[in-house]
Amino acid sequence: MATERIERLKREMLDFRRELSLERAYLYTKSYQATEGEPVITRRAKATAAVMDGVSITIRPGELLGGNRTIKPRSGIASPEMDPYWIYDELDTLASRPQDPFWVSEQDKRLYREEIYPYWLGRSLKDLVKSRLHPEIQVGEKLKIFKLNQTDKGQGHIIMDFPELLSCGLGQITERVAERSRLHPDSDFYAAALIVLQATSRHILRYAHLAEDMALREPSLARRGELTRMAAIAHRVAFLPPEDFDEACQLFWFVNLAAQYESNASSISSGRFDQYMLPFYRRSLTKGVSESYLRELLCDLWLKMNDVVLLRSRDSARYFAGFPTGYTIVLGGLDRQGRCAVNELSRLILETYQEICLPQPNLGVRVNELTPDAFLRCAAETVRLGTGIPQFFNDEVIVPGFLNRGVELEHARDYAVVGCVELSIPGKTYGLHDIALFNLVRVMELTLVHSPGEFSSFEQLLEAIKGSIDEYVAVMVQGCDAVDACHADLAPTPLLSCLVDGCIERGKDVSAGGAKYNFSGVQGVGTANLSDSLYAIKQLVFTTGQLRLEDLVSALTEDFPGSQGEVLRHRMVNKYAKFGNDVDAVDDIGADLLRHYCRTVANRGNVRGGRFLPGAYTVSAHVPLGAGVGATADGRHRGDQLADGGLSPMPGRDKNGPTAVLKSVSKLDNYLTSNGSLLNLKFHPSALARDTGLEKMVGFIRAFMRLKLQHVQFNVVSAQTLRDAQAHPEQYKSLVVRVAGYSALFGDLDKSIQDDIIARTEHSW
Repeated sequence: MATERIERLKREMLDFRRELSLERAYLYTKSYQATEGEPVITRRAKATAAVMDGVSITIRPGELLGGNRTIKPRSGIASPEMDPYWIYDELDTLASRPQDPFWVSEQDKRLYREEIYPYWLGRSLKDLVKSRLHPEIQVGEKLKIFKLNQTDKGQGHIIMDFPELLSCGLGQITERVAERSRLHPDSDFYAAALIVLQATSRHILRYAHLAEDMALREPSLARRGELTRMAAIAHRVAFLPPEDFDEACQLFWFVNLAAQYESNASSISSGRFDQYMLPFYRRSLTKGVSESYLRELLCDLWLKMNDVVLLRSRDSARYFAGFPTGYTIVLGGLDRQGRCAVNELSRLILETYQEICLPQPNLGVRVNELTPDAFLRCAAETVRLGTGIPQFFNDEVIVPGFLNRGVELEHARDYAVVGCVELSIPGKTYGLHDIALFNLVRVMELTLVHSPGEFSSFEQLLEAIKGSIDEYVAVMVQGCDAVDACHADLAPTPLLSCLVDGCIERGKDVSAGGAKYNFSGVQGVGTANLSDSLYAIKQLVFTTGQLRLEDLVSALTEDFPGSQGEVLRHRMVNKYAKFGNDVDAVDDIGADLLRHYCRTVANRGNVRGGRFLPGAYTVSAHVPLGAGVGATADGRHRGDQLADGGLSPMPGRDKNGPTAVLKSVSKLDNYLTSNGSLLNLKFHPSALARDTGLEKMVGFIRAFMRLKLQHVQFNVVSAQTLRDAQAHPEQYKSLVVRVAGYSALFGDLDKSIQDDIIARTEHSW
């Protein structure tokens, strides 16, 4: 049960109207206007410093930790240096759009139109990307074969080296960079890094002085003591390493905010929080600090993570619906020696999450043969709350998968998760984990439409689809590399780079290849739809000969016209087996094509000297990606959504229970999707209502692990509850559901996403 303080802070945050804040954009723009002609990385550093020196700051009543990205709760901040155009176009509709709306004042509209927008015309990352995407890449996007991401925002999807930060402190890291700068006076990277590190310390000191001033005016003796303690902590962690748990949490959060100011990016994730924070937690307990205080401190930190929401364009919000900020934490797993890493903080984090039940932090649990049942039961109890948190990751698959990609064993055992389900090595990887989505269903459709009369066998059709995958992956890779290079040229992140292994040593920004591991992650979407559609085609056309392929393609092109078309569609839906029911003949088709896609992607190198990594997840893009695909032979109408998640069955098509779903997904080569994959399952609350239900869930997670799946996550909520929440949103302000690799407040989702979640199969035991 959360304390009264935490309940009040949560209520005040959720009740506040989301607004657009232009403070960062204004300060950033003014700095850029003053630094014309200087190196890009220097200008970026000075602009970030100007924001941290000038942005308004506040400590809200009752907070135990200082640091808020904006004065008002849950406000979105703009980064016009990335893409000024969509903001300009959508200023008048931001407040009324169906997904992720933000209120904008008339004063801010004028400020943006008259002062901020004119400066960034022709100067933004969007402009540079557009100039470098040659026509073939643009055609691939227009055909909806792939979607390039990170063209309009700073790059995140990364985990900073928090153990290094907490052990050394900002002062020691700053001195290390200063020494390098003295040895390499011509290095723009070191000069820029020094600017942002020093600015971060100054920003923290601003909070120290604010807390001191507030303490002088505070009538409550208890609150005065809290503010005085906050001031002392800020004075210390501005330069020195933390000693106690509250100091470590405070430095952790201040640096997170600084990274947000630098790039305004999604998924600057938190990594293995239960591992690097454990020594500080134990030290505080040894000093006599009460566990109840440390629990409340953690809850306050989780609320601050939920206070950060991302401003996206109308189109982007459809792909990433519900503000998936990506403060992702993984618990448990293995240590670097291969031993069980579950500890007392792992459990406490689950318990404190149970007290706040909000989308952030996006908790994950790493499981393996050594994971204790007691910890899995605690995780199952958290799942039972129905927020979709935690999700589960399988060490038995992911660790060898990373070894297959050339990652050192100790580092592979130390993996964590960024964003939704993207796999990364903390503090050592710049992975561009969400650089593109590849629509495998659209590739199948185009292959069929272009030459339906050429295939005399099902095997020929499969080979043609594989050839199309090869062709379009090559084009997608060119597009990804172009976007990647644009980030290096126009959007370096020197502060972030100081906390990624290799960058200080090499004198290189992460965007220029400074990290130890350099990957580019792209997601293949539509495995279930491929399996279902191609199995139906195989049976209908090549096995029984009931229909010519040309006639079938014609019916699909016209979206099952007339009564005969509807009869055909119902046959496709109801007669032929579907992915997710443990039917080899269906599952093996998807496994074959996904394996081919993964190998094709993994054979490609990127512009930072690393390699591309394949994944299989959709975020919430299965709805907009489906809108770009015609009718398919699984009985799906033109424009309807694709299967959610990435490896999930189509909603309502998995008839043989949740274990059959696991067995279908287990037939995929899950070692190959080393950028991450995603399986959604939905249970009726009654399935976990009693102790026996929890025991079955623990056994189910064990089965998931031993069947060698990579990931699974759960919604535990009834369709009836969700329908009522649609009808009466004011009664369900705190209802959290799993969307894709993240959870979101149900009321923050567009109706199309809500309907998709409602339609997912509701399993029981």
